[in-house]
Amino acid sequence: MAAEPTESFQRPRSLLVGYGHVVSDEDRAEWQNWANARAQQAYANGLEARAANDQNAALFWLNRAARMARDNPNVVFALMMTELSLGLWQEAGRHASWLMKRYELREAFGARIVAWLNIGQPQEAADILGQALSRFAPSAEISALAGMLMQSGMVSGWCAANNRGELSGAAREGVVLRLDGRIVARQVSLPFILPPQWHKASLLTVEAKGVPLLGSPIQLSRLRRCEGFARPDAEGVRGWLWYPTDPDFVPTLCIEGDGTAFTVTVSDWAEEVSSDVPLARPRAFFLPWAFLPQGEIFLSDGYGQALTGSPVDPGLGDLLSGKKGRSLPLALRPRSIFQRSTAKPHIAPRSPGCLVVIPVYRDCQRTLACLREVIAHSGEEAEIVVIDDASPEPALSRALEKLAGQGRIRLLRHERNRGFPASANAGLALAAGRDAVLLNSDTLVPPGWLARLRQVLDRAPEIGTATPFSNDASILSYPSVMKPNAVPDRREMRRLDSLCAALPLSPLVDLPTANGFCMAIRGDCLQQIGLLREDVFAQGYGEENDFCLRATALGWRHVAATGVFVAHVGSVSFGSARKLLMQRNLDILNALYPGYDRLVAAFVQADPLFRTRRALDVMRVQAQRGKRRSVALITHNAGGGVGRVVRERRQIFEAQGYDVLVLEPDTLGCRVIGGKDDYPNLVFKLPEEWQELLSLLREMRVEAVEWHHLSGHAPQMRHLAEALSTPYDIFVHDYVWFCERISLVGPAERYCGEPSPAGCEACIAEAGSYLEEEISVPALLTRSARELTNARQVMTPSRDAARRMARHFPGVAILPSPLEDDAALQRAIVPIVRKAWRRVCLVGALGREKGFDILLALAQDARARNLPLDYVLVGFTPEDDALLETGRVEVTGEYREDEVLDLIHASGADFGFIPSVCPETWCFTLGSIWQAGLKAVSFDLGAQGERIRESGAGWVVPLGLPIPALSDLLLRLY
Repeated sequence: MAAEPTESFQRPRSLLVGYGHVVSDEDRAEWQNWANARAQQAYANGLEARAANDQNAALFWLNRAARMARDNPNVVFALMMTELSLGLWQEAGRHASWLMKRYELREAFGARIVAWLNIGQPQEAADILGQALSRFAPSAEISALAGMLMQSGMVSGWCAANNRGELSGAAREGVVLRLDGRIVARQVSLPFILPPQWHKASLLTVEAKGVPLLGSPIQLSRLRRCEGFARPDAEGVRGWLWYPTDPDFVPTLCIEGDGTAFTVTVSDWAEEVSSDVPLARPRAFFLPWAFLPQGEIFLSDGYGQALTGSPVDPGLGDLLSGKKGRSLPLALRPRSIFQRSTAKPHIAPRSPGCLVVIPVYRDCQRTLACLREVIAHSGEEAEIVVIDDASPEPALSRALEKLAGQGRIRLLRHERNRGFPASANAGLALAAGRDAVLLNSDTLVPPGWLARLRQVLDRAPEIGTATPFSNDASILSYPSVMKPNAVPDRREMRRLDSLCAALPLSPLVDLPTANGFCMAIRGDCLQQIGLLREDVFAQGYGEENDFCLRATALGWRHVAATGVFVAHVGSVSFGSARKLLMQRNLDILNALYPGYDRLVAAFVQADPLFRTRRALDVMRVQAQRGKRRSVALITHNAGGGVGRVVRERRQIFEAQGYDVLVLEPDTLGCRVIGGKDDYPNLVFKLPEEWQELLSLLREMRVEAVEWHHLSGHAPQMRHLAEALSTPYDIFVHDYVWFCERISLVGPAERYCGEPSPAGCEACIAEAGSYLEEEISVPALLTRSARELTNARQVMTPSRDAARRMARHFPGVAILPSPLEDDAALQRAIVPIVRKAWRRVCLVGALGREKGFDILLALAQDARARNLPLDYVLVGFTPEDDALLETGRVEVTGEYREDEVLDLIHASGADFGFIPSVCPETWCFTLGSIWQAGLKAVSFDLGAQGERIRESGAGWVVPLGLPIPALSDLLLRLY
């Protein structure tokens, strides 16, 4: 291969973890960091190969990177372009479709068009071209494709526009132009300069003889969509802006403040701005303070669209730069949140009724769905105030006017977009002593939501705010606070809310701050604290935290309303600038309130809402079970072959009408995984919560326990079946029952030969044990014999494994239970074709017991003796670089189960090789090799050797065969 890795990475402890180890969140993070580093290196190698015009090497490296970083658009884009250059039209088209669905990327549309044309689908190509012309300013390539289709007679004309107001295209006769349905020009030829009113129109229709040209209607509002960001520092305001659908357009930046306004052209590329979007081309600006007006500064593009981060308070530059004391304006001086406050809240009579404040900007369908639920379920005492923050969607503005005309809402309207805090303030200013709820327009509320929220405000006079549970509410998220949750639909939202409402009344849980997606504010608290700080937090994020911290300083409390659940789509309105705005505002919060991050981190660490979330999980899993009986499967959490067997056993039990609970180890104790939903809070700290775990399993009517693996589990899990008074079965996956090193591999990194207990003790003394307990070999054998004997049934995947177990536990009846149908797998095998060069495929994650050292030695031997022999590993190892550096091994990287057959086929291998130096109890990779049509070679050892020997679908060779002899043998096999 032309490109070789340029850097080695230290493998993490969690890679190919030893048995007896709980895979913790830290392990997974360590693994992910390691995998990311390898993906980045593969991506760099792929780009290097492309630059050297070695497209085949580029394809290998970029495919490898794409499997390691599946959702990285830059990797997918580079891979797509390489596939186009090699004429891999189907593959390029598939990756182009992936990019088209996730990003506004003109080049992805172009690639999809080219792919469709080359696989003989011109109509599909024309349809996608029409979408591209409608959404994007035309590139030279898009224009050329449009002209080609017109010359072929497929289309009679085409059109596209850009942000210079230029309408390009071609038509065989004059065209009629309509802006939002109104004719603005007749019988004009293309190209054409649009009239000025195009700046405010949403759609441009271009017709010839009443027939729209390809690309019509042109989506002008999409074309004008600007992304930009501004951040102040000590020297001035820095930022960037661009138009994603017209990336070549040079934008204009408008600056207003202190009664003055002027513009600057922003032409320099923003080299240091990172973006998730491939080929993003933002343009940078820097505005020194001396160049800017005094006071608050508004920044917008040439169409008046505010940049994210605008308006800018000049004092924020000093605050974010670390200045302190009197050099800062009084309102921006830091205040400690850890000093014990002696302030008392000013508790006053509240006015009757309640205000529901909903700022609105875009997304007509979702906003109206929110308003329908709020109107239906808020009661007569609630006044619903909607603030239209200069929405760019005419349909939304018309719908709001209709609701206001019907008296269902009170509508306020901004002439220009001012952001969430300013819009919220416009509504909150109307509270006049009433309780108020600040509600996002991308929420769904359940029946009775408002009354229950306000009841929480009444539970103590010093409660200033209350926030409900939601799928997306940071520390108040449910079911998971650690990862994104699915957005529930209306029915699911109501189901979750009914469960929350059914929770028994419990002590209040104090929060560090409320969450502004749905924040109920007590009327007298709002009167004392005042409005949100729109001058500081721009378009939003963090403004409610600042409000709450100001309230805390005056003695107000913020609590969780655990009896209410409100669905929330989540923040989607800031585009690629959202992360930067969030970070900017978080920096402001920490500067204003030193230690804010630590305050939130302490709450997350303590997690006082965990038991409430677990109670909800228990209610959900019980409701899902209904009257079904249950089976508990005990396993480790490291996946692999054990994980696959557990998934398949689960399917078998579910087909028999059982509800299946999978019990995995957790760093705290035991995690229960049940049903088809996600129950992340069914975690029980052991031994402290042993009785709570047993109580759940009894309530779930567990009738039997199937014991797959106890690696990582707390000691009492060995006695689970006894504690439940249920029978248990054992499925043997490895030799942990009599070998403390689990796999029968000794200090020499080879099969140990299964010595006497004294020999095992000597092995452990030299090589160590994988068990997370202190136990002698005789004691292990005694305990295992008792547990195996008391089991209702003991199963092993293979007869070889059954024989090995029987040698050590002669009184135990063991049932071989094959995991695959070998005869069916072998039907796909095809004869080997004689070739001058021999290629061998290996599959899986190769640790040393799985034969990493064998593969490395074979590759080094092939290189040293210049043998016509190379290898493809469909998988990965602890040290991929060592294999790649031989020049005789390709390593694809991680794969999904549904990809393995395609990868084996693509390898072009003559046969497969299982290099394990330990006796496998089964071997799924052998089944994959057979199913892909290849015979297989293995050492005459374990289930792998037994299956090949008995089927004749390959060859077995002696373990310990010298590497040169093994290489020669692999060259002779046919």
